[in-house]
Amino acid sequence: MGDIRTGPPQLRPGRALAHTTGASGSGSPHRSDSRPPQTPRGGRRTDLIGRPGTTPPVPGRPAFLILLLGIPALLFALITWQVVEDGPLLRVDERISRALIHPDRVSAGLADLGNVEVALPVLVVALLWSARQARRAGTDRWWLPSTAAAALMALVPALVVPLKELTDRPGTVVSPGTGYYPSGHTATAAVAYGAATLLVLPWLRSARTRRALVIGYGLLVLGVSFGLVRRGWHWPLDVVGSWCLCTVLLQLLAMAFRRYGRKPAQDEST
Repeated sequence: MGDIRTGPPQLRPGRALAHTTGASGSGSPHRSDSRPPQTPRGGRRTDLIGRPGTTPPVPGRPAFLILLLGIPALLFALITWQVVEDGPLLRVDERISRALIHPDRVSAGLADLGNVEVALPVLVVALLWSARQARRAGTDRWWLPSTAAAALMALVPALVVPLKELTDRPGTVVSPGTGYYPSGHTATAAVAYGAATLLVLPWLRSARTRRALVIGYGLLVLGVSFGLVRRGWHWPLDVVGSWCLCTVLLQLLAMAFRRYGRKPAQDEST
């Protein structure tokens, strides 16, 4: 029946104690031979933002960013579909436009803030100032954020003009002709002022100043949009469609800045 021993159990040669500190297979996460631990956490690869991942991956920041991009993209697709198919949403759009149209000097002045002649110089100043700040700070690839912002601004007409030709939407009673969707003035203002804001924002040390800049940017784009609709140069949906398109573009630019650009400055005052 085998070798039956009456004494206490003996250790077998080559086996480590189950709870010896530092031994292989022990409860300690450390190894005596300096090899990496074999615990699940020690062997995990990090996810896109450096946190230990799991299998399957847990929801986190990437999913949130996809949501931020997906919602405006879906809204833009829905509005574009309604414009192309002359859907029921256009009836509502026309009623709102008739109620809002009232040309005056204030609306014309607000709409003019979306002109290339006004918005582009603001962006150029932000491009040069941001690049100078990054270079003085010794930032690697100091030129990259400004270059990306300039490329995004150049992309705007490349996207908007074909969409205008594709949709061929007629103008309001004040603006005869076709090709009004999406609004080019709104897109110019949103991207030019938005890219300028993203370039300047990390170099502002005061949280109050940063909040004021972001709020000012939002009010500026809203003012341009209101002026365009009030003046009768665009339908409301032309403006909203541009908002959705530019939100996607600016989110992509902000993601590029977070990945490759300078980290935001630390708060000095609130």
